[in-house]
Parts: sequence; C-alpha cells; structure tokens
Amino acid sequence: MKVYRDIHRWRLRHMSEQNTVLLLAVVVGLLSGLAAVGLKNIVHLAGRTVARLAESGSAYVAMFLPLLGIVLTVLFVKYVVRGDIGHGLPSVLLAISRNNSELPRKNMWTSLVASTLTVAFGGSVGLEAPIASTGSAIGSNIGRWLRLSPRSVRLLLGCGAAGAIAGIFKAPFAGIMFVLEVFLFDLTATTALPLLISSLSAATVAYFLMGTGVQFTFEVGQPFGLSQLPFYAVLGVFCAAVSLYFLRVTDRVESWFSRRGNMWVRVAIGGVLLGLMVYLFPPLYGEGYATVTDLLHGNPDSVFAGAPYRSLAGNAWATLGVLLALIVLKAVATASTIGAGGVGGTFGPSLVLGGLSGYFVAMLGNTLGLPPQDTANFALVGMAAVMTGVMHAPFMATFLIAEITGGYGLLVPLLATSAVTYLCVSPFERHSIYARKLAEHGDLLTHDKDASAWHLLDMKSLIETNFVIVRSGNTLRDLVEVIQTSRRNVFPVLTDDDKFVGVVVLDDVRQIIFRPELYDSVVVDDLMHPMSEGDIVRSTDTLSDVVEKFKIGDRYNLVVVDANDNYLGFLSRANTFSAYRRFISDTSDE
Repeated sequence: MKVYRDIHRWRLRHMSEQNTVLLLAVVVGLLSGLAAVGLKNIVHLAGRTVARLAESGSAYVAMFLPLLGIVLTVLFVKYVVRGDIGHGLPSVLLAISRNNSELPRKNMWTSLVASTLTVAFGGSVGLEAPIASTGSAIGSNIGRWLRLSPRSVRLLLGCGAAGAIAGIFKAPFAGIMFVLEVFLFDLTATTALPLLISSLSAATVAYFLMGTGVQFTFEVGQPFGLSQLPFYAVLGVFCAAVSLYFLRVTDRVESWFSRRGNMWVRVAIGGVLLGLMVYLFPPLYGEGYATVTDLLHGNPDSVFAGAPYRSLAGNAWATLGVLLALIVLKAVATASTIGAGGVGGTFGPSLVLGGLSGYFVAMLGNTLGLPPQDTANFALVGMAAVMTGVMHAPFMATFLIAEITGGYGLLVPLLATSAVTYLCVSPFERHSIYARKLAEHGDLLTHDKDASAWHLLDMKSLIETNFVIVRSGNTLRDLVEVIQTSRRNVFPVLTDDDKFVGVVVLDDVRQIIFRPELYDSVVVDDLMHPMSEGDIVRSTDTLSDVVEKFKIGDRYNLVVVDANDNYLGFLSRANTFSAYRRFISDTSDE
C-alpha cells in the first residue's frame, strides 16, 4: 500500500493527467498485444492437440468435441469464476454508458480462459471479442488503479480494445477505427494520439513475437477495374441480406436458448446440435478461418474435407451448394455455441461468413457464364461487407482488409461494397450487433451526447425529497409550524393517503403568517395552488420530457408523482441541468 501511495503522489506532483494517459497507452497496448498473441497461440496449440486426439478415435469423435468444450466452459464459469463472466463487448459498452467505464478485474483473464475452452474444442465462435473485452478490462483497471478521471479511464479502456484488435490482425488503423465505430468514441485530438500509440504498441508486440504473418496471409493479385463495380454492388446487396439473416438468426436462437430454464438442458441441446452440424459440415468447426484461407488461395475443395459427401469435390454446383449451406448454418452454429454456454464473439464469424459469401457470389457468376470475377478479391471484399452489416463499422472493416492484404489495391471496391451493404442494412438495423439490445433499453452512449445524457441519466437520483409536506385540511397554524422547520419555500399538499393535490408557496402566505387570529380559521386548501399537467412529472416519463416541461413556462421546480398520483418529490431545473453538464463533461472525448 505504501508503494502504491508513493506512486500516486509522485504522479500527481510530476505528471499531468494527459501525459499519464499517453504513457499508459503504451503499457495498455503492450499488455493487450501480449494477450492477443498469447490467446491465439494457446488456442492454436490446444486445437491441434484436440484434433490429434480426435484423429486417433473414430470419425464420430469430432461430433462430441464441441459439447465437451461447452461443458468445460460452463464448469469453469460456474465453479471457478463463480459469477457472470459478462457478455463480451455489450458489457463493455454498458460499462461505458452506465458505470464510468469500470470493468471488474476478473474480466482481464476470465474471457481468455473460457473462450480458449470453447474454441479449442470446436465452438463455432471467434476470439476477437473476448480479446477486445480483455484489453478493455486491462485499460479500465489500470486507469482506476491510478485514480484517473472517468474520462481518462474511458480512454484507456478504448486503448485496450484498439490494442487487442491491432494485436490480433497486426492492423493498427483497424484497431483505432474499431474503437471509434463500435465503441462510438469521438475522433478528437484528445483521443486520436492515445489510440494510435496503443494500437502501434500492440501491433509491434505481435510482429516481434509472431513475425510478419497475419490471420489471412494474402496478396491481391488481380487488379480492380471500374467495369467490375456493378458486380461489387450486387455483392453488397447479397452481403446485406446475409448480415440481416445473421443478426436475426443469432438473436432468435440465443433467445430460444435463454428461455430453457435448466442450464444443463441448454448445454446438451446446443452441444449436440453443434456437433451434428460439424459432422455434416466440418468447416463449421472452430473459428473457420482455415476454410476462408483455403478459398483465398484457390482451393474450394477444402469445404468438402472430412464431410460424408467428399466424393462430390470438384463439382462446381456441389461446391456452391455446400457454400450456401455453410452461409445458412454458420449463424445457427454461432448462436448455438453461445446459447448453450460457450464463450466467444461474433466478430470472427462475421469475417468467415463474409468470405464465404463473397466467394459464393463470384463463383456463382463465373459458373453461370457472366464476365469472370476474381473469387479471392470477392471473398476479401465480402468479409468487409458482412462485417459492415453486422457491426456497422465500414471504415474499420475496410482498413482491416486493406491491412491484412498488405496494400490498398481493393480500396475502391471495399468502400463501395461496404457502403451498399450499410445503406441496405441500416433501415432495418439502426445499431450494431453489440449495441442494439443496449439501445432498446436506453443504455447506449452514442455520438449524440445531448440525447444520450437525457436517456442515460437516472431521473430517480435527481428527485429531491427534502420538502416538508402538509396535509389537505390542515390549518394555518399547522402550516406555520411546518414553515419553522423547513428550509424550502414550497410545501407539497397531500391527502391522508399520500395523493398529491397541490402546493403552498411561502411568498403567497407571507402576509398572513403573522396574524394569529387567522391560524385556526384558514385551512391549507384555501392557500394551495393546484398544479396543471405541465407542472407534474410522472415516474414513467423520461428526462427528455422533463426538459421540455422546464422549457415551457420557465418553471424552476416540477412535482414528481407515480402512476397512482402518490407524491415522490421535486425535480429542480438547477439540479437537473447540473447533472447534465457533469455527464457531458465526463463522457466528452475532448
């Protein structure tokens, strides 16, 4: 504790908070990069070990590996974590919106272990979201440990997420855009430099430990021509349909699992269903990146590897049928993994789904005799497009694919196709897969800080209850006694059953409170101001409604009642707008 206090005192004396954040951005980036590299390597080694064990058994062993992984994950969460492991990136967004960007310390390691158990045994989810949430927890806890302001803690949380994504793919710009688009940070002078430092630090660690290879090692061979734009527009529309399908299916399947009361029933159903899908379509096993890599390198027969119908390899229409089946079932496999109790994210599945979709569209056109298109280019652009539709992050998706391929030769089709997909998806889904449920409950901090403030501020915490009440039927004598004990100049009038009926204002009775002869003949009801609907706030109203009432009539206090007209307290203009200003100050990125 003494060392901690000494460090804190030294920082306060010698470093500004801004310089502290810049230094910590390096630390957070390095730790997030190490977490990303460590998890990827551990899962790779564990997956190879599990695969060798499966190969030593019968052909049906692989069917039960995903079930085993989910069981181990559930046991880990239940008996080691002993609590909720969180919900990945949605829990991070909730922390940003509601909890001053504070994440539990356990989030720095629990998701890593749980996702390793899930994915190494064949769970059809991705590791990116658990790594990003781990990086976020690292940044949040370092900021809190050094007692930084909520704004700085939030920025370090973003640095951790940016570093995690940059470390996984060695794509620093994609890491920055991930935070700006998914976590809804504002791009300002205050945020840009720490995010850049963190991303570069994480990418440097990844390069140092893993060399120049990335998740998809591929160089664009065939250049893009403007005459191909109509075909990429078609791809954008198809990817929009795939994105909406993925969003709808994952939501409904996970909801169906959540309604199953018994945990082990969910595990059994999800594990068996996933195992059956993996048996019929082996590319659904694990993250699925190996299949996409094979497609990028011109090996479509890889989708038949280990399948009962592998004798059909080489038939173009059979390949198209399997690709379409994988597109349809990938969403079900991902949702079943998560719904059954596995831990993982949808970042990776959206990439895989996009690669399958792009390859399918190009191969279908080539098979039908349309002007030939490069299947690898379409697969890469499809990855960005589906990610855009699912995550509402077109620039992150574009930079990610551009950095993965080592250049910007596909920049125009990447941007054009992503734009088409986004325009087609956004009327049906206003928010990303991570943010939509938070938005439904009013728990999402968006770029519109004004609107977010009125949605996220807790009205109950602003209600003032230190007003002394009087009862309907009380005399002036009773009122005078109440005035002597009150520090407020407004007195709510209630019936005997606590129904609000009006207020007495001190200025209106000042002339008669010094006339004792009236004390017993004048009653409160004669002095009371009945209140109109414009003066009353219901407990079910939003703060946006409250603000509108403050604007109309220049009111300084509003009475708050519940649905049965029972008195709860007052909302004051000064207190409400002070809370608003604090919220804007704490959440501003400038």
